[in-house]
Amino acid sequence: MLPHCGLDNYNLKEFKSEFMKTLYVSDMDGTLLGTDSRVSRETAEIVSGLSRCGTAITVATARTPATVDVLLEDTYTSIPAIVMTGAALWDRERRRYLRPVLMDGNVASEVVAAFAAEGVDPFVYDLGDGERLNVYHRSEMNRQERHFYEERRHLEGKRFVLGDSRELTVPSASTILVFGMGEAVRVEAVAERLRGVDGVSVSCYRDIFNHDVANIEVFGAGVSKAAAIKWLAGHIGAERITVYGDNLNDLPMFGIADEAVAVANAMPEVIAAADRVIGPNSESSVARDIRRLAGGC
Repeated sequence: MLPHCGLDNYNLKEFKSEFMKTLYVSDMDGTLLGTDSRVSRETAEIVSGLSRCGTAITVATARTPATVDVLLEDTYTSIPAIVMTGAALWDRERRRYLRPVLMDGNVASEVVAAFAAEGVDPFVYDLGDGERLNVYHRSEMNRQERHFYEERRHLEGKRFVLGDSRELTVPSASTILVFGMGEAVRVEAVAERLRGVDGVSVSCYRDIFNHDVANIEVFGAGVSKAAAIKWLAGHIGAERITVYGDNLNDLPMFGIADEAVAVANAMPEVIAAADRVIGPNSESSVARDIRRLAGGC
């Protein structure tokens, strides 16, 4: 961990209140976000209002703070967001990382070599200064990578370094994520190569809009949404955890929750694993369900 990104001066117990007996955690894409990949006005109003009354609501997402902050711009939450699939927490108010889990430098090099062996060039996320992500990519981008880059290149909190640059000395001991996307067969072959590598956590899943495309996220050992949720619940004193999800990478957090809730548009495996199924993400269903469970102020 980075010493200046820790919790020495950040007491999560300050968030405790009589309303925080339950921690509500929602995935973002396909779950809290609507079909337009945005937070609806209704969701923003419900979540903001309940959070101001002391209800513990947050998100657990594969996204980085750069896009989380933009998407939740009109949505108030009082506790940190779980970002990068649990590799870190993000204090939205103070704009700093908490509890980052970094990859060993030698392990990161082995991970990048596995990508190269299958012809996949990853984005390597480096948290060298502890505040801003540097994102490195060495070669020409495929269509999915180019779209990913163009959507994020101007965001605050993330700096892309591309091509033949003297800065491209990563991976390093401050690598927090190695991320790849592209042809599903190649990406899944990378995941298979990494199954036996010690010191990493691997998440590989098909794109929800195009099943011929897959994404792979590689983190340091022990990283998952589930681990971060359990840690956060313990630090705010929550006695119960309710989670919401739609995709296969949400299943680990279903396994540690007191109540696992799937949206109606979730994948069949997620619906099968859920305790309950609510309406689709197009109807602000997560926010409505939390309001029903938590009540008003």
